[in-house]
Amino acid sequence: MERLRAALTLPTLRRATGLLDGRHKSVFVGRGQDFDDMSIYRPGDDITDIDWKSSARVGQPVIKRYQRESMVPLVLAVDTGRTMAAQAPSGQDKRELAVGVAEVFAYLARMRGDSVALVAGDAARTISRPARSGAKHAETLLTLLSRTYDALDGPDGELAPGAPASSLPMLMQRVITWHRRRSLVILITDTSQPGPDSEVWLRRLSMRHEVIVIQIEDDDPLRIGGGRAWDIDAPAEIPAFLRADVALTAQLAAVAGQRRDAAAALLEARHLETGVVRDEETLIESIAELLQRERAAVARGRR
Repeated sequence: MERLRAALTLPTLRRATGLLDGRHKSVFVGRGQDFDDMSIYRPGDDITDIDWKSSARVGQPVIKRYQRESMVPLVLAVDTGRTMAAQAPSGQDKRELAVGVAEVFAYLARMRGDSVALVAGDAARTISRPARSGAKHAETLLTLLSRTYDALDGPDGELAPGAPASSLPMLMQRVITWHRRRSLVILITDTSQPGPDSEVWLRRLSMRHEVIVIQIEDDDPLRIGGGRAWDIDAPAEIPAFLRADVALTAQLAAVAGQRRDAAAALLEARHLETGVVRDEETLIESIAELLQRERAAVARGRR
């Protein structure tokens, strides 16, 4: 992470700070002082913003949109389930990449003077810290997140047998319960999430908050040249004869592809862009690219 911290002053990240401004404008579309434009009503919009005269002319509900610049809380919602202890395609621990993503967004928020909160959890535990400003508070959140990830390991440094599974529905429920004020939520998980069981809570979360999803890519344990491999949910190493089975490899690749497509469709249905982080070297560029796409979506009126 030292190389990542050194990169936090790169021009790419300074530009990303400006890109985050576009998301703040989107967060505060609604109640405000300055009229922005008219927009077709969508589920989740405040019905008190409906302009009935314009709606009658158009033939469907239309709302007045207002925009204001203001500080907004940033909530880091981080999956701490055992699948996050697997490795990325680069061979790096996905936990390190997740903490790196959290650090970048905390840095961007601090550059704007915004407060940062943390909600991190899985099926067995959830930790939360309120939104506050300042570098010291952000560092405390990152340290707490790192310790929570470290707790997935046993005394021997390997994944503990009873390490809890992920539970995105529970994580999102906690964010909704503990953060009533409309905020910018950075949901950090892996590419095996979110699944169909997360659909209801993702809808509720995106109705209340502005949401950005960052997925840490999973390694393929059966990829050619990948060396020794373990499935995070299996107690032993995957045998070499299985890793060399072409038909099995193709079947697993198809299943993984279906899972990714289902997750992409779920996010698309909520009009949420998602960024995929594969390694530390391209982490900052991946986030900057995502924010660029998000800002373009806001400009087109998609958000």
